Amino acid sequence: MQAEVTWVDGLKFSGLSGSGHCMAMDGNQGESAPSPMEVVLMAAGGCSSVDVVEGLKSADQQVSGCCAKLTTERRETAPRVFTSINIHFEVKGIELDPSVVAQVTSDSLQKYCSVCLMLGQGVEMTHTWQIVDVNE
Repeated sequence: MQAEVTWVDGLKFSGLSGSGHCMAMDGNQGESAPSPMEVVLMAAGGCSSVDVVEGLKSADQQVSGCCAKLTTERRETAPRVFTSINIHFEVKGIELDPSVVAQVTSDSLQKYCSVCLMLGQGVEMTHTWQIVDVNE
């Protein structure tokens, strides 16, 4: 895997993924684009959400939506690394089995999500989940 990040101006940068996709980043507290730390956080949410949706589908669950809401704590002084991250999964579907949702969300953080496993080497990673039944 490869990527390229080019300085645009000020503290703005443009990232180009190996698959050819561009993304803006802003080191000025996310003034005009996500900050690099926000990008890391979104990567964890995206990676784990893929696992959750795929896991629920493979367990024959009628999943129709998944939203990962991430909250963090960071060090007060530089470097302001994340010290903890919680991913709260809001999973929508019809008659989703709570035990399956619990297992799939846990497995994502503990077994499958490369981003979360990498972050977990130095960050306390936790998760919570909630089922939203679309029939209600």
